[in-house]
Amino acid sequence: MKAVFKSGNAAGKNPFDRYVVAHPMGDIIFSEGEIGTEMFIIQSGTVELFKSIAGETRVLATLEKGDFFGEMSVLEDLPRTASARAKTDVEIVRINGAMFDTMLKNNTEIAVRMMRKLSRRLRDITSMLEDALGRQVTEEEKPEKTAASRKPPAAAPERDVCRLVAGDGKVEYQLNREGDTLVGRADPVTGITPDVDLSSLDPQRSTSRRHAKLYQMAGHFYVMEEIGVMNGTYVNDARLATGTPVAVKNGDVLKFGLVSLKFLDSGA
Repeated sequence: MKAVFKSGNAAGKNPFDRYVVAHPMGDIIFSEGEIGTEMFIIQSGTVELFKSIAGETRVLATLEKGDFFGEMSVLEDLPRTASARAKTDVEIVRINGAMFDTMLKNNTEIAVRMMRKLSRRLRDITSMLEDALGRQVTEEEKPEKTAASRKPPAAAPERDVCRLVAGDGKVEYQLNREGDTLVGRADPVTGITPDVDLSSLDPQRSTSRRHAKLYQMAGHFYVMEEIGVMNGTYVNDARLATGTPVAVKNGDVLKFGLVSLKFLDSGA
């Protein structure tokens, strides 16, 4: 099925409207191995990235509004390393190389977010490859790995532990020291599974599925609200602007919708 381009750019509309293209559910946006010259930002709907690994089709990621994909072809002018499919009806913004360069020059936060996301995707794909290839290797061929697997994992030093803790102290969530920590609410329909799932603390469902991200940069943690959040994100009762990172420190109270959590840094 072919994509449908949205026409027109009437006064008052988003200047990116003329770059928006619609794909119906099930449509292949691009295929692995194709030569690509554009990346895409999801304006609405859900997109799946999938790849053939060791003869099996593996879903690498499920992306939603505000997420981007296809950027590797713009960065390196190489064939697509995975395929993209519209999991639902979607609208995406097409970004060519010239527009991409302009975006990076005018907004360094876009570049930072892209680097973090690329790093996380690389780890996920590497893990999938190891799992797939590991099933093809006999135990006799990997004695060192088998022996190592029997050793209990080393405990992380307490000084490296940062976490979000509920008011009563009975519920806490450890944050990732590398990459993003997504805070939100799990959704089995779309397959969203945030690192910090607040479903049990949020009976009113005030937290968005992809509500906010916490990440570490230059030795400090930052929180940033995701696009499309309805009920706000707060640090010590100050509301955050969407897409604007705010530094957090030990003892700060973070509020996601109606759920309040205290940020604790054991290294502070």
